Amino acid sequence: MSFPLLTATAVLPAVGAIATAAVPAKQRTAAKWLALLVSAGTLVLAALVAIRFDPDGGRYQLTESHAWIADFGVRYELGVDGIGVALVALTALLMPFIILAGWHDADPQETGNSRWRPTQGFFALILLVEAMVIISFEATDVFVFYIFFEAMLIPMYFLIGGFGDRAHAGTEENAAAQRSYAAVKFLLYNLVGGLVMLAAVIGLYVVAGNFSLQGIAEARANGSLSMATSTERWLFLGFFFAFAVKAPLWPLHTWLPNAMGEATAPVAVLITAVVDKVGTFAMLRFCLQLFPEASKWATPVILVLALISIVYGALLAVGQRDIKRLVAYASISHFGFIILGIFAMTSQGQSGATLYMVNHGISTAALMLVAGFLISRRGSRLIADYGGVQKVAPVLAGTFLIGGLATLSLPGLAPFVSEFLVLVGTFSRYPVIGIIATVGIVLAALYTLVLYQRTMTGPVKPSTEGITDLRVRELAVVVPLIAVLIFLGVYPKPLTELVNPAVKHTMSDVQKKDPKPEVEAAHK
Repeated sequence: MSFPLLTATAVLPAVGAIATAAVPAKQRTAAKWLALLVSAGTLVLAALVAIRFDPDGGRYQLTESHAWIADFGVRYELGVDGIGVALVALTALLMPFIILAGWHDADPQETGNSRWRPTQGFFALILLVEAMVIISFEATDVFVFYIFFEAMLIPMYFLIGGFGDRAHAGTEENAAAQRSYAAVKFLLYNLVGGLVMLAAVIGLYVVAGNFSLQGIAEARANGSLSMATSTERWLFLGFFFAFAVKAPLWPLHTWLPNAMGEATAPVAVLITAVVDKVGTFAMLRFCLQLFPEASKWATPVILVLALISIVYGALLAVGQRDIKRLVAYASISHFGFIILGIFAMTSQGQSGATLYMVNHGISTAALMLVAGFLISRRGSRLIADYGGVQKVAPVLAGTFLIGGLATLSLPGLAPFVSEFLVLVGTFSRYPVIGIIATVGIVLAALYTLVLYQRTMTGPVKPSTEGITDLRVRELAVVVPLIAVLIFLGVYPKPLTELVNPAVKHTMSDVQKKDPKPEVEAAHK
């Protein structure tokens, strides 16, 4: 029996979470180093998954399958395609930087109670989320996916509500109330989506008799399983609704600005760069593969919703006064691009959407974590409280600028490639939607450059005179992320070669071919 590499990639952070939580209360530094080492070990395992994966091989590789709840057709089935490998790698890559960035975020302000263990709990919850996200990217059994899709809400709830941002205007009681509101809103929105999906999962079992993604797809392909049109559409809507909440897609997005605003910067990165990717990934893996006809039926409405997300999110980002909420609304706009690429039903669009998931995760992590370092120095999230930072902390300002330029998809940085592919893929089939979507690019340049101008340039405000530049630990967080953004911006081939075969399979599932360009003959 071969080594269960996929299981190990998820089990290691789960075991690490338990071990971190068990570290004695006074050994906070030991808990931090243990969490960091576990995340580094998970990154090594994820690298092995990427190395062992053959893009030219079968659709799902490194598969594991074991009987679990046989009476209900539930099996513990894991497998990865190129898209899954890319997102497992993204998750494992970001976690060490999230932990390093949050090194002091959960240090107790009062140490008199030796039984109080916030540091251990904070890092244990982060590792637990990592384990659940990774297994969600690997699961090929719908029921297994559903369990971890829902279970990750619990540690995220405590990370948002229990370890909120200390840079909050007003009293501590008001800050605690805001954190509690954001955490409950996050939980309720996602629980409602999950309950709707649960009904669809049960309906799928009634129709198919099992939960195996590959088994259901093969049964549909050979004609042994057929769904009535209305049944397929209802099941699709149940799955898509849950994924649209997680993504988040307008108008189901309102929980995200609250959650990101009240969470610490590393947890905000965990939300938008890692957890939310499960929603867009699941649209590709489950919606399009299980319900191809319903996916095509719903495409016009979904494209309009994605377009609204792009423009609406960007417009609200322009008007924000809070740095973290600005990044949150920018992320809503970016998720609109991802969903637009998925449902454009072109190979360029879906390849671009997958690359966008990876590149958005890295660029948002770079921008948000530098913003978190800035906010921790000044103690305020308000843009108006800053000015002239580049004169007192030039390295901080420079890294902030690169993260912002990546967010607006500047050529030469990784997000440009993905956004370009999404727009090309959309325009080739839906030219009007593709043209309108470019408004999001203009608005991205506006909110990013205005943010930089108001915080980093101009005269140094008295409140920012004492801001120090990035420290060694903070540089260890930011510099590798910027290096990856530049590398993938100049040379995206490793990612495109990984995901393109998986995209071809998805295009085959929905029986779509890329539209041929209309070229007039030179000679009639």
